[in-house]
Amino acid sequence: MNKRRFRSQDWFDNPERIDMTALYLERFMNYGITAEELRSGRPIIGIAQSGSDINPCNRIHLELAKRVREGIRDAGGIPMEFPVHPTFENCRRPTAAIDRNLAYLGLVEILHGYPIDAVVLMTGCDKSTPSQLMAAATVDIPAIVLSGGPMLDGWLDGELVGSGAAIWKGRRMMAAGQINEEKFLQIATASAPSSGHCNTMGTASTMNAIAEALGMSLTGCSAIPAPYRERGQMAYETGRRIVAMAHEDLRPSQVMTRAAFLDAIVVNAAIGGSTNAQPHIMAMARHAGVEITPEDWMRFGYDVPLLLNMQPAGKYLGERFHRAGGVPAIMWELLQAGRLLSDRPTVTGRSMAANLEGRATSDREMIYPFEQPLKKQAGFLVLKGNLFDFAIMKTSVISADFRQRYLSAPGHEGVFECRAVVFDGSDDYHARINDPALEIDARTMLVIRGSGPIGWPGSAEVVNMQPPDALLKQGISALPTLGDGRQSGTSDSPSILNASPESAAGGNLAWLRTGDIIRVDLNEGRCDVLIGDEEFAERKKLAPAPVPPSQTPWQELYRATVGQLQSGACLELAVSYRGVGHDLPRHNH
Repeated sequence: MNKRRFRSQDWFDNPERIDMTALYLERFMNYGITAEELRSGRPIIGIAQSGSDINPCNRIHLELAKRVREGIRDAGGIPMEFPVHPTFENCRRPTAAIDRNLAYLGLVEILHGYPIDAVVLMTGCDKSTPSQLMAAATVDIPAIVLSGGPMLDGWLDGELVGSGAAIWKGRRMMAAGQINEEKFLQIATASAPSSGHCNTMGTASTMNAIAEALGMSLTGCSAIPAPYRERGQMAYETGRRIVAMAHEDLRPSQVMTRAAFLDAIVVNAAIGGSTNAQPHIMAMARHAGVEITPEDWMRFGYDVPLLLNMQPAGKYLGERFHRAGGVPAIMWELLQAGRLLSDRPTVTGRSMAANLEGRATSDREMIYPFEQPLKKQAGFLVLKGNLFDFAIMKTSVISADFRQRYLSAPGHEGVFECRAVVFDGSDDYHARINDPALEIDARTMLVIRGSGPIGWPGSAEVVNMQPPDALLKQGISALPTLGDGRQSGTSDSPSILNASPESAAGGNLAWLRTGDIIRVDLNEGRCDVLIGDEEFAERKKLAPAPVPPSQTPWQELYRATVGQLQSGACLELAVSYRGVGHDLPRHNH
C-alpha cells in the first residue's frame, strides 16, 4: 500500500504544533491507548455506532462492533467507536423523519471535527442508513456501510408473519371483526422474532439494499439476517476493508455517482422497495452533488419488472431473500438484461459488474427471471396535477382487487374518479373515519394533509389509511388514498403520497374540500381536482388549516430549514457543503 499522511496525524503527529499534539494525546491516554499507537501513522477508523436500547432494530451493532474492531486491528488500523443520534422508526414521536437530518448534522460534525481518517457506518432502521450516507457524502472521507440485517422470519399458526405488513393486515382484520385485540397483539409480536430490523421489504431493508446497490457496502451485506453467523463475518471483513480504503483514499465521491444513484432507482423498483426510498435517495444524491430529476424516476425506474417475491409486494420474508442470493442476485438479473450502469467503482475496490459475477439465484420462487417477473412494471409512478407538483404511487402493490375496482373501466383503463373525504392530520382521521355522516363508500378517496415535513413536522407515515370498519366488513380492504405525508414501507397500499408542495407550504391540498371530485389518470401521470381556477382562487382567500405548534427547539429549527419531499426533505442550507473533510478544522487552543 502507498504510504500517505492521514488527517489524524495533524492531531497526533504534528511537529509544527507539538504543543497541540501534546494536548490532543494527553487525554486519550486515560483509557489505556498508547501514544505510540496514535503516532504510528496507522489510520484511525471511526465506528459510527447506531445501536442502543432505544433503537432495538440496530441493537445488534453493539455486538457487531466487536467484530468490526477485530477486523480493523487485524488490518493495521486503530478503531474508535462513537455514538450517533438514534432514529427508531416505531417509537419516535411525532415521527422519526424529523431526526434523519439531526443525525446527519451530528455525524458531519463528528467526522469533520475529530481525528478520524475513515469510518464504518453501522446502519439498520429506516433513517439510520440515509442519514449516515448523507453525512459521508458531505464529509467525503473513506466510508463503508455495515448493515445490521433483518430479523428472522416471523411465524404464527404455520404462516409467515412479516413485520409491519402483519400490523396493517391485523388492524384491518380487527376492524372487520375477524379477530379480537388479543389475537391482533399476538400477530404483531410474532412478526418480530429476533434481533434485527424489519424482515419485510420495508424501508429498513430497502435502504440497506440501496446502500449495497450504490456500491457503499461489501457485496451481499444488506440481506444477511442479524442473528446469522455470516453477519459477524461480514462485520469482520468490513473492518478489514475500511483500513484498505483509508490507505487507498477511496472516498464516497468516487462511489456515489449519478450512475450509482440511477442503478439504485432501478434496484428499488425490482425489489418492490419502500416509497420512502424516493426522498432518501434524493437527499443522498443532493448531498453527493448528484442531480436526480422526476423524469429520471420515470425514465430509469418506472418500467422495471418486480423480481423479488417478498412482502409487502410478494409472499416471502428476509431469510429466504438472503438464501436466494440477496441484492447481488437481483442486480445480476438486471445486469443480464442491460438495465444497470455497472461499470463503476464500489467500496470493494472492484467495479459493480465484477462484484456481480456468478451471483445468479437458484431460487426462482423468491427471485424471478427478468423476462418472467411477478409484475412487468413495478416502479414508482410520478404524478402531478392541480393539487401538487409532484407525488408518487408505488405500482408494485396494486392488487388485483384494486385494479379491477378502480383501473379497469372499459375504455378508461388506468383512469378513475372519486369523491374526496379530507382529514387534517391522523388524529382527525382516527376520530372521524367511522362517522356515517361522511358517507364513505367504495368510490371515495381518503385524503390526509398537514402531514408533510413542515406540517407534521417531519412528514409522517399516515397516508396508508384503511377504510372505515363498515367497508372492511363488506370485504373492501383498500380505498384510494392521497396525502402530503409518507406511508410505511411495509404497507401494501398503492397510495398517492409524498405530495409536494405540502399543504403547510402553500400546496393546493390546503384548499381541497370534502365532496370535491378527484380524477386520477395513471396513463398521463396526473391527479386533478375537478374544480375551476376561479373556484381555487376564491378558496385561497381563506386561511388554510393551522399546523400544530413546534414542541421543541429542534422542531422549530427543522421547520425553518427543511425542503419538500420531492427534493429529499433536506436541510436546504446544508446541501451546498461538500467535501468538508478535505480541509482540516482550526486547532482548538
